Amino acid sequence: MGWLWAIIVGFVLGLLAKAILPGKQHMPLWLTTVLGIIGGVVGNSLAASFGIAETKGIDWGRHALQIVAAVVLVFLGDFIYKMVRGNRQVT
Repeated sequence: MGWLWAIIVGFVLGLLAKAILPGKQHMPLWLTTVLGIIGGVVGNSLAASFGIAETKGIDWGRHALQIVAAVVLVFLGDFIYKMVRGNRQVT
């Protein structure tokens, strides 16, 4: 069940990151989800290193770090995706 939650949380984090970033992102939904999953893992690691991974109540700090990591990864992923795919013309 852990992998299913990772996919769901990654999907939500990826969509939140796309909503936060200005403009239109051109990468596909599956890549947004993968980068959201990675953002969640990075955010959890940062929270653990700051000592805020497990607190009483809702872990707002951990969630904020997850969203920030997902926004950065989606921004960089979209930039790289546009560089790679932008040079190809569809006929």
